[in-house]
Amino acid sequence: AAATAGGGGGGATRPAGRDVLPFARSVARIGQTFPPVAVLALAVPIFGFGAVPTLIALVLYGLLPIFETALTGLDGLDPALMEAARGMGMTDRQRLLRVELPLALPMILSGIRLAAVIGLATATIGSTVAASTLGEVIISGLLTGNTAYVLQGGLVVSALALLIDAGFRHVERGAARRAGFRS
Repeated sequence: AAATAGGGGGGATRPAGRDVLPFARSVARIGQTFPPVAVLALAVPIFGFGAVPTLIALVLYGLLPIFETALTGLDGLDPALMEAARGMGMTDRQRLLRVELPLALPMILSGIRLAAVIGLATATIGSTVAASTLGEVIISGLLTGNTAYVLQGGLVVSALALLIDAGFRHVERGAARRAGFRS
């Protein structure tokens, strides 16, 4: 999802891609308009029970934050830097890969961080369609009326979400330093 959304964000910032930007945004927003439970309900009859419907829901749900932060990061670059890269004779592709993406990487990573944290929490509902997720403990607790299981599952998911958030923030700071930003 990250590569697709980031690549889509990069392609949509090119002059030729500006025409497809509204369509690309609409596609990315679809994942946010359908609740993950509804995506699972639609995907199970097609793909069966298990991990595949859960992965589809997670990809759809994670597209928008990654896509939008990629666009924001690429659109927010200093035009003077882009002009300097053009003046050095860089092609559009070289500018994108050597200048724009490295400078926009901290912002893109923030979208990936957001999608990862949301995805971890959202993945727990995959247990309702027989996917092995951390939601199994929560679902088991709900089915048996065992509040301790629900609390235990919720705390584990919360702790992992905090660790993922902290890890991505660390990577973002490193990318920002490499791009020449203060952190």
